[in-house]
Amino acid sequence: MPVEGMMSTLHRAQLLLESEQHQALAEIAEQEGRSISDLVRGIVRRYLEEKRQEAEYLNALQAIERLTQIRATLQEEHGILQGDPLDEVRAEWEEGVERVWRGDA
Repeated sequence: MPVEGMMSTLHRAQLLLESEQHQALAEIAEQEGRSISDLVRGIVRRYLEEKRQEAEYLNALQAIERLTQIRATLQEEHGILQGDPLDEVRAEWEEGVERVWRGDA
């Protein structure tokens, strides 16, 4: 049965803890002035965030691997472009600017 919390709806869940786990949580909760439920919600929240970040990291690694494979395929099919296209374009542009300054254009 859901319970309305301050920020979101809370759902009741029953879990079984070992004696040592329960005792440790109870001590931490008392030290921090929190309930065991609030403490466990925080632990679960952090765990889920870690899992989300891990999934994002793995997705990024997979994307990099796919791009690496695409790059290798393109190199096999078309070879590697010699020279630096940006430098070539920049040099042409600078030559054009210089011609305009000299009045040759």
